Parts: sequence; structure tokens; C-alpha cells
Amino acid sequence: MDKEILQDLAGKLLIAMPGIGDARFETAVVFLCAHSEEGAMGLMINKISSEIAVGDVLEQLDIEPTPMMRPLPVHFGGPVEMGRGFVLHSADYNTDHASLDVGERFAMTASREILRDMAEGLGPAERLLCLGYAGWGPGQLEAEIAENGWLICEADPKIVFATPDLGKWEAALSSLGVSPALLSGNAGRA
Repeated sequence: MDKEILQDLAGKLLIAMPGIGDARFETAVVFLCAHSEEGAMGLMINKISSEIAVGDVLEQLDIEPTPMMRPLPVHFGGPVEMGRGFVLHSADYNTDHASLDVGERFAMTASREILRDMAEGLGPAERLLCLGYAGWGPGQLEAEIAENGWLICEADPKIVFATPDLGKWEAALSSLGVSPALLSGNAGRA
């Protein structure tokens, strides 16, 4: 039997299907930052944390919140390491030691430096602050996709950064030409 070739999904959006089976991911849109044979890591981009504000995060890091930072929401990036912060951002900002380029249009940085730069107006033009991340072990994401847990679409900066959070799930589905009313949580088999 031939070994199945793994498609690299880094830089794509995962769209949660109805019936995903985990309330934390219901109507979730996840930006995949990394994907390999060792597993996958992504950030949920459409769920705002109701428990923490950007001022709380900056205060913990001894960064003075500026007026431009105060309206920045804190997203629930996923259920893994929820005390750890990540910034998903446009590719116009990069620190060699702390940024991971994800395709040509996106990068992800997990350092205090990016938050300091953002507070000073020197950060990326577009950004999302996330606490925690979504993680999958080897083969786990592929199995969830095969079980009809996720749809996959291109990561459009308009969806990621410009669409209101409550509209991202529907916008991602629309990018595939899919109406939410037509979705089923049951996988079909031929």
C-alpha cells in the first residue's frame, strides 16, 4: 500500500462543519500556522475572549497600553496553552528570531517585542492577538477532515483581518461557494 502524501495546509483556513463534536470549535475559523507529518498548529480567528482584555495582557507584560491598542480584541486562539500569546499578522512586520512566515501574506509572532512595537505604532498593519492555540497530533487533523469535521479554503486577508469576527465563518464558507443553510454534519460515503 502506498503511503498517502501529506498536503501542507499551512496558510489555509479551516472552517468548522456543523456537528464538529467540540463546542469550543463550533462555527470556528482556524488559520493554520504550521502543518507537517508531526502535526498541526493554528489560531482560531473568529472567537473573542470574554475573560481578558488587551489592557490585561499588556499590563502583565509591563507594556503601557496606548489609545491605538485599547480597542484591539483578544481572540481565543484555541484550548492549548491558553496563557501563551500569539499575533497573527500581515507580512509587513518580521522579527528574524520570533516570526514565522506563513505564505507570502501572513506571519505569526509570539514575542513581547511585537506587542511593544504595536503599542508604539511600529507593528504590522494588520494583526490579530490570540491567547492559546489549536493543536493536532500526527494524523489527527487529517482524520478530522476525513470525518467531515473541517472544510478548507484559501486564507484571504480580507476574511482574516477585515471581516467582523461574527461574520468570518460565513465569509469563509462563501469563499467556497457554500451556503451555511446547506451544510450537514454527516459525512457521506460512496
